[in-house]
Amino acid sequence: MGLPLASPSHPALDSATDGQTTLTTETTQTIPTYILTPGNLTPTPYQVRSLTEAVGREPRGVYTVARTFHGDCALLFDAHLDRLEQSAHLVHIPLRLDRGRLRAALRELLRQAGYPDAKFRITVSYEHPDWLYLALEPFHPVPEAIMRQGAHVVTMPLARENPDVKTTDWMVVRQPAWDSLPPGVYEAILVGPDGRLLEGFSSNFYGVLDGALRMTLEGVLAGIARKAILTIAPEVLPVEPVGVHRAEVPRLAEAMLTSSGRGVVPITRIDGQPVGDGQVGPLVSALSARYDAWTEAHLEPI
Repeated sequence: MGLPLASPSHPALDSATDGQTTLTTETTQTIPTYILTPGNLTPTPYQVRSLTEAVGREPRGVYTVARTFHGDCALLFDAHLDRLEQSAHLVHIPLRLDRGRLRAALRELLRQAGYPDAKFRITVSYEHPDWLYLALEPFHPVPEAIMRQGAHVVTMPLARENPDVKTTDWMVVRQPAWDSLPPGVYEAILVGPDGRLLEGFSSNFYGVLDGALRMTLEGVLAGIARKAILTIAPEVLPVEPVGVHRAEVPRLAEAMLTSSGRGVVPITRIDGQPVGDGQVGPLVSALSARYDAWTEAHLEPI
């Protein structure tokens, strides 16, 4: 593909992995972390074992996270890149994204990593807006038990400082709260000052109330999976862009969350209280099936 996996040559990268370019995790137990510079594709000056571990090593900036399907396909990848560019613009990072070159670099890293499917993050820093930090790890689907029995979530009085921007600062801020979640809790749902349920740490939240799918559209990150839900949900039930209030949680018939890496995940308990009858409901099941079908129909090569 013409992009060399180069040994470090920039002074800021001199400590990077002694020029090692192998991406196999069986021997190193580290994940591929590279920097796409204007000159080449260069190993980072650090080694990590997961995207989570990389958070503390990557520079401050903006990012997007996506996953692959069938090895080298993605869903709404240009929408991810649109949001990355928008986030950079909103925090005054002069990003000029060469999408063709980025795609080529990702394809090369995916090929060498050899993961059946991957979860990857693209980060743009304040300091070097012409460098793209690329990190990949094996993709792990939502556990089958959670898809079958539903996720348990808790509410938390926390909100993004700037919900329109996907910043690395948010990853740092949320990590202590994430680490403090009780055992068995899958996600936390953020609650705004007015008592409305906003979004998860890394997901969008939806509740079925009075026969309609309710969601908060303002003051939350516009998730990529949410774009698909807004397209397909009206085929299943009415959609109301009104957030669920914390006081309305006992009245919810069903609930779910979405993210581009997980798709539709049913929620059956909120703060220990069953949602509806405590089982995965028919409407969320229908939305999940339609989302999966919609995804397969709209995949495109990276």
